[in-house]
Amino acid sequence: MEERIINFIKQERRALSVHELETLLEIDSVEGLKALLKALNNLEEEAKIFHTKKDKYMLFEDSNSRVGILQVTTKGTGYVQLESGEEIKVEPENLNGAINKDKVIVNIIDNKVTPNEGSIVKVVERANNQVVGTIYFKHDNIYVKPDDRKLNITIVIEKNYHNNLVEGHKVLVKLLGLNNHNEYRASIIKILGHINDPGVDVLCIMAKYNINDAFPKEVMEQVEREIPSRLSEEEINKRLKGTGKDLRDEVIFTIDGDDTKDIDDAISIDLLDNGHYKLGVHIADVSYYVKENSPLDKEALERGTSVYLADRVTPMLPHELSNGICSLNPNVDRFALSCVMEINEQGEVVDYEIFDSIIRSRIQMTYKKVNKILEENIIPEGYEEFADKLRMMEKLAQILRNNKVRKGYIDFEIDEPKIIVNETGEAIDVVLRERGTGEKLIEDFMIAANETVASHFHNMDYPLIYRVHGEPSEEKMTNFMHLVSVLGYTVHANMNKITPKTIQDILEQLKDKKEYYILSSQMLRSMQKAVYDTNNIGHFGLASKMYCHFTSPIRRYPDLTVHRSIRKCLLSTDMSLESIKAWESKLPMMAEQSSVKERASVDCEREVDDMKMAEYMEKHIGEEYKGIITGVMSFGFFVQLPNMIEGLVHVEELKGDFYTYDESTFSLTSAKDKRGFRLGDEVEVIVKSASKENHTVDFTLKTNEEAE
Repeated sequence: MEERIINFIKQERRALSVHELETLLEIDSVEGLKALLKALNNLEEEAKIFHTKKDKYMLFEDSNSRVGILQVTTKGTGYVQLESGEEIKVEPENLNGAINKDKVIVNIIDNKVTPNEGSIVKVVERANNQVVGTIYFKHDNIYVKPDDRKLNITIVIEKNYHNNLVEGHKVLVKLLGLNNHNEYRASIIKILGHINDPGVDVLCIMAKYNINDAFPKEVMEQVEREIPSRLSEEEINKRLKGTGKDLRDEVIFTIDGDDTKDIDDAISIDLLDNGHYKLGVHIADVSYYVKENSPLDKEALERGTSVYLADRVTPMLPHELSNGICSLNPNVDRFALSCVMEINEQGEVVDYEIFDSIIRSRIQMTYKKVNKILEENIIPEGYEEFADKLRMMEKLAQILRNNKVRKGYIDFEIDEPKIIVNETGEAIDVVLRERGTGEKLIEDFMIAANETVASHFHNMDYPLIYRVHGEPSEEKMTNFMHLVSVLGYTVHANMNKITPKTIQDILEQLKDKKEYYILSSQMLRSMQKAVYDTNNIGHFGLASKMYCHFTSPIRRYPDLTVHRSIRKCLLSTDMSLESIKAWESKLPMMAEQSSVKERASVDCEREVDDMKMAEYMEKHIGEEYKGIITGVMSFGFFVQLPNMIEGLVHVEELKGDFYTYDESTFSLTSAKDKRGFRLGDEVEVIVKSASKENHTVDFTLKTNEEAE
């Protein structure tokens, strides 16, 4: 009926009343009228039709209203982003209870002075009913000040939730409804701690992104009941009598960071008689312990991923699995799924085998000590018997990398900050995260295994969750090339058909430019986001036709599903069409959930880093630094320091003249002496202020301070 209603309104080209629709639809019963009213209500809720003040219905696009996502500035002004790309400005008094990121219906105001102005008439979909904030008392009421400065609303706690609350408590609350256009009633979901308690700052950001630090009771009960602390002889014998292979006598080891406790992957290598390499990638068999639809599995799906923050790890699986029976710790027996590949001198996988195994890692190596061997030819104590294997691995890794580069693999070479914290979680230093030979070696081996597994299932036409990365849009690439030309450079590239090779060639031509870091970062932003999907479209950034995530099932749910595909397809006797279809039907939801939780995890990690960097800079007010301009806006420009901390030089800090912003050249130019600031310029700055609460750092130019 809904489709017929839409068609009749289109045909009549005018607003129709219920009575007119009744006639057109030939409805002659009470049941039919009820069905019509229900259909009209659904269409109105979905913003497909608009209910006028004259009690008629018209197509939504023919009305004076639009649907979009509300973005609110810290000053309280709203902007509704429409799908067309148009923006409707909404003054604070016209938000009518809508908050940042809500999907809203905005009614365009007939205003000749500001034609793109509107008033929100309805919230179609609330972005989040949960808010993190700080308790404060006023008169006889208890209020919450939201941590998110874009939530320019008043939140009052309902009376029956007043117990045990004190001023300064950090809380997670649920919005219950409006008292008036800007005041919400709320209930307490959780008291996170006091504002001055160590670690509560990170807990608040975790709560904002719905990342839990504790596991539900039923999950821990399952762990206690079913999860062993070590492998029994009975389990080992059962595996060996089945399809499992015993690899405990092979030289297998792990390479990870100094503090890593959840070890997913181990590696092995041999040189075959034909000159080819035999590379083994052995991954923790998490699917053996985490059974489908169990409490453990449901919680892992809900979390989607482990979250690595400045001062803690919030694991996808309880420590009894992530650091215990699933972790490939040294000198203990562990179940694994192994992908053993034969790789030729050109870096091509010419043969492979995927099977379940039992391994015993010989040593838990660290990147620092492996890099000592491979970069400085210094062999740390305990590594002597493995040095030759590591050098062989380095040769193979270089062969694999050269092959990837030939195909178009894009290495953006983007630095990442690492926050150093003390025992209370306070930031005491910010340094660059190392990416040495050992780190690249493991990356190359994991990519090879992921591609091999993905290719196997794709060729079998068996259901799998792939890691996919689409082509960049033509518009974003055009904007990037404009930026290159603004900076005064010319690159030669075929922009008619953009391939990974195209991007690789552009970056290579820009590699020696002083703005390369900015250009590389901007190019990365021009790319689509990699996501999980059951439809394989390839991975653009890796120049890979087939790619999946197989290598980290302890910390990523998609990898766990890939392991289940292996278990169902390769290790099971049930290959009936019915079981394949049943598995296939479950995967799209899991892929979507994994992508959503990954985005939340990345946003949470980024926000914690911003907060901790601001906390670190609070102790360095007045200090001088050299940096590079990474962004120019009408209100000022951003300067990034060598350790990746970024701060704003506000235009008001540019003393002695009026500066004009030129959007086409990304520059601020002085009216008097035409002095300018543009992307890539090196400047000397002084830390003016920093706010852990607002996650911001402000600089002033050193020359300005001297002028004063």
